[in-house]
Amino acid sequence: MTDGVLRLKRGHDRARVHPWIFKGDVADVSDVEPGGVVTVVDAGGRFVGRGLFNPRPALCCRLLTWTDEAIDAQFWQRRLAAALAARAGRAGAARLVWSEADALAGLVIDRYGPVVVLQTVTLGMARRRAELAAALRGAVGDVAVFCVDDPIAATLEGFEPAAGWLDAPGPTSPGPTSVIVEEGAARFLVRVGGGHKTGLYLDQADNRLRVALLGAARAVLDVFAYTAGFACHALLAGATSAVCVESSKDALAGAVDNLALNGVAARAEVRDANAFDELRRLDRAGARFGLVVLDPPPFARGRGALEGALRGYKEINLRAIRLLEPGGVLATFSCSHHVSEGAFEAMVRDAAGDAGARLRVLAPLTQSADHPVLLTVPETRYLKGLLLERM
Repeated sequence: MTDGVLRLKRGHDRARVHPWIFKGDVADVSDVEPGGVVTVVDAGGRFVGRGLFNPRPALCCRLLTWTDEAIDAQFWQRRLAAALAARAGRAGAARLVWSEADALAGLVIDRYGPVVVLQTVTLGMARRRAELAAALRGAVGDVAVFCVDDPIAATLEGFEPAAGWLDAPGPTSPGPTSVIVEEGAARFLVRVGGGHKTGLYLDQADNRLRVALLGAARAVLDVFAYTAGFACHALLAGATSAVCVESSKDALAGAVDNLALNGVAARAEVRDANAFDELRRLDRAGARFGLVVLDPPPFARGRGALEGALRGYKEINLRAIRLLEPGGVLATFSCSHHVSEGAFEAMVRDAAGDAGARLRVLAPLTQSADHPVLLTVPETRYLKGLLLERM
């Protein structure tokens, strides 16, 4: 089948370095099936790249290559091989493909031992699930493939979100319902297709290992604890105790399982509570901790929510800072792309000022190395954090 052709408007040249093309960038496009391949040319007809087109959303095309090459089975094999090579040495659980950062815009693949979870966020990628899985198996072996798509993205793009095993009708399982993966000294139970993300917050793996060492011989507070990843690592590193605050019933059950799996449940308490309410309660009670972790969900899912999100971030950081003992450490994060690193740091600075606390910056924090960042695609950097010591 001949590719369609998408011609850019004059002066709309960002597509030469960034994979996103919006309808406002387009001068004209030839007839092409939704989800099909288009060759992108500039206003003068010169080749720019090739990608997948969907006339439905405002973000109508995502480039996959800036080389004049066919997007076929061999293309997927080459691109997946490059993504895997960039992650050589990461065992257990890891992100194998991170969308635009791996020049595979619209595709996320995570591995949990014998299972890979495939997530598509574009119509073009959704229509190629089987082809992508075949290329992946050619590279890593005969793994079970579970598909789980974001319903919001699927609605925007106009496809039915998948939620089940690729090679079975419906949700019938040709693979395990759960797996245990290793991360440093810790072990985590991952329910395939359950929980948030694709089963585990892999973007925090490197931070969990780093922060854990600062919890030795200290009391730890893990807020928005999800399945207690930070707490498990800290307790294994010698923390005296850990309080995990979480409100999701599924996450709470996962936290209990993981603490038991790692043999540290006797030194941990899991609290089913709203994080804002529990931080206020602990503050009023005069509680003190040597390590506090704040890893909230994205408070700002759009630019219009930014002001309210910053107020929420400031509230939890203010309370967390007050809970730090002298010399205590705060690991605080935001996974909201719309909250810039500068805005995040300024917010924490304001919270410290209101708390009357002096904080030393030990290190900036970001997403794990298997979630690479492209300089020309700032959207690939979303997780930012600070490691701070109360003086």
